[in-house]
Amino acid sequence: MSFLALDVGNTRLKWMLYDRPTPGATVLAQGAEFLEQIDRLGETVWVGLPEPTCILGCIVAGQAVKHRVHEQMEMWSVEPRWVAASEAEAGLVNGYDYPARLGADRWVAMAGARHHMLRRGPARPILLVMVGTAVTVEAIDEQGRFLGGLILPGHGIMLRALESGTAGLHVPTGDVKDFPTNTSDALTSGGTFAIAGACERMYQHLKARCGAEPLCLMTGGAGWKMLPSMGRPYELLDSLIFDGLLVIAAERKVMQAVEVPPLSR
Repeated sequence: MSFLALDVGNTRLKWMLYDRPTPGATVLAQGAEFLEQIDRLGETVWVGLPEPTCILGCIVAGQAVKHRVHEQMEMWSVEPRWVAASEAEAGLVNGYDYPARLGADRWVAMAGARHHMLRRGPARPILLVMVGTAVTVEAIDEQGRFLGGLILPGHGIMLRALESGTAGLHVPTGDVKDFPTNTSDALTSGGTFAIAGACERMYQHLKARCGAEPLCLMTGGAGWKMLPSMGRPYELLDSLIFDGLLVIAAERKVMQAVEVPPLSR
């Protein structure tokens, strides 16, 4: 009995194999591959794994990548399932104007964040920042309602946009400085402070809305780069999307395959 969880982002595919589909499950194996290198997973890394009893994932990389991932799992008889945002799930209520249009990774990470918060103590608002290719800043009230969020370009996108639109800015990545005195540091500091400022603005909105101090959480592959520049303490949680997949899997009882038909590809 095992559960394979997949997080397919814009840059990498990350996976974890657990002994069961419930929060607190034991990790049996894990890995990550850049999307350019996923076409041999079924012949290399995954070929040595025991066949999962169930597979659940979230994907933001598009249908072409999704098809490539499915091809790597054809050696197994189990049908993979994919999370899509809905009006309500795992203790969350989706406040998006069109709930199904909310990114699956954002929805799953919020489920993980709320579960993490409730394990620590009484319910409180959550400010959740995901730092990757793009940056998202989510506001969740103490009842679990997703109030709304921001989407910003990540560091790499910001730099490429400046390089393509401004002459003479093809420079190496610099350091974050309070008062940058060279172009590399100015670019890196500008992007970092833009993200930190957006997070702080959303923090103030959420605190005013809920009348309580939000719990500040951060996740994503580039979260460690942002953490030192944030204006207040954030807890960095590397596996928040996987935590959310475990919560959703437990709620959906994905082991009972006959009761939960697979989502369409």
